[in-house]
Amino acid sequence: MPYFLLRLSPPRPTFPFDATEAEKALFGEHAAYWIARADAGEAIAVGPVFEASGAWGLALVEAADEAAALALGEADPVIGARTGFSYAVSAVPSLILRPHEPRAFQRRSPQRGQ
Repeated sequence: MPYFLLRLSPPRPTFPFDATEAEKALFGEHAAYWIARADAGEAIAVGPVFEASGAWGLALVEAADEAAALALGEADPVIGARTGFSYAVSAVPSLILRPHEPRAFQRRSPQRGQ
C-alpha cells in the first residue's frame, strides 16, 4: 500500500507555545485519534516538528490512495473542530523502514551535549 505525509498546519505561527486551554484539550483528542490510527496500522509515525519558522504536525500514513490519506486527516478532531488547522497531503513514493518494534508512546527531549 502507498505511503503519504500529512502535514498539519496550525492556526497561527506561535502555536503550540500559546495554546489556549480549549486547544490543549482538543490536542488530547487529537493524540488519542492518532494513537488509535497507529494501533490500526494506518499511521506509521505521528508527532510535532519544530522549525525556526514555526511548528507543524507530521503524520506518516499508509493508505490506499491520496483520497484515503486525506480522509485520515479530515477525521482528526482538530479538523472537525474548525479552529483553523489544516492538512496538506504529499505522496511518499518509496520508504525505507526499520524492522518492526513494539509501539510505545514516548516523549523524547534532546539532552544537553547531544
